[in-house]
Amino acid sequence: MSMEATTKPPQSSLSLPWKTRIHLSFFSIVTDACCRKNCTVNRRLLNLLDFRIPPTSEPVKGIASHDVVVDETRNLWFRVYAPTQHAGEDLPVIVFFHGGGFAFLSPDVMPYDAVCHRFARTVPAIVVSVNYRLTPEHRYPAQHDDCFDVLKFLDDEENKSKSLPENANLLRCFLVGDSAGGNLAHHVAQRACEFNFRRLKVIGVVAIQPFFGGEEGTDSETRLDGTPIISKKRTDWFWKAFLPVGEGFNRDHPISNVSGPNAVDISKLDFPATMVVVAGFDALYDWQKRYYEWLKKSGKEVYLFEYPNMCHAFYLYPELPESGQVLAQVKDFVHTVSSNVATFVTN
Repeated sequence: MSMEATTKPPQSSLSLPWKTRIHLSFFSIVTDACCRKNCTVNRRLLNLLDFRIPPTSEPVKGIASHDVVVDETRNLWFRVYAPTQHAGEDLPVIVFFHGGGFAFLSPDVMPYDAVCHRFARTVPAIVVSVNYRLTPEHRYPAQHDDCFDVLKFLDDEENKSKSLPENANLLRCFLVGDSAGGNLAHHVAQRACEFNFRRLKVIGVVAIQPFFGGEEGTDSETRLDGTPIISKKRTDWFWKAFLPVGEGFNRDHPISNVSGPNAVDISKLDFPATMVVVAGFDALYDWQKRYYEWLKKSGKEVYLFEYPNMCHAFYLYPELPESGQVLAQVKDFVHTVSSNVATFVTN
């Protein structure tokens, strides 16, 4: 199923409010300043500009949050967001993976703390936002291992009882991520299909402008090079900093080119229903559309939501009406998939 997310006709150029443009420009400048030519990150400079938001045990707009440590040696932890007004209701669990090219950001930076509050309040759901290890200090598969280990941690009854509210239903678990987090959501879901969980079941994936790539250049990468956040120079740097050193930095690795020549055959896997969000001014647009087409060709339940006049990461900016639309569509997707699963189990 393909859906246009907005009735606005495609524009010839990107038009954003000045506030959004300033923030996107600032993020791009900081990213470029911190990415060294030798594929290391200037963490000292980054830390000077990195403002962290603490959890709030007292509800803020109906959402309380707290942090849970999974493995201190890996700095693997997650932040839980719980809508207090729905404490008596059975709620789905959203396990959220942040973006940042696998090299930047965390659950406690302002944009991701804010969007997880919005997910928890809008859906409503218990949101688990994962702090995974970052590249290049920790290359693939560290990030994917960390995110999958959080699922295994939650599958333990004692861990769940200490970490999540009683009304968190892990049998209605959704993996949600944007950009690099969208890549993580797909691959962690794939691993979950092949793992025997006792109390947790992944029934849905939301890939918001997922970060995929390959050796072959695409039309959107050329045509939209230099649009906010995403450029060929930056994506080249991220893949070089992320991919395994011993494998020649081949971007046709199945972890990056998920639908490419080395793609894993998922046709026989019970892969969960998937929602894919793409934007017309995102240089990764072609890779994301290929991902959608590949899932469809593999016989999977997949829904496409297109925003022809938006750029990469637009949904993080609540001043954009399209941001609210994405959250409303995630809400509908979660409710529809949960209802379908409940109906199937009943029958």
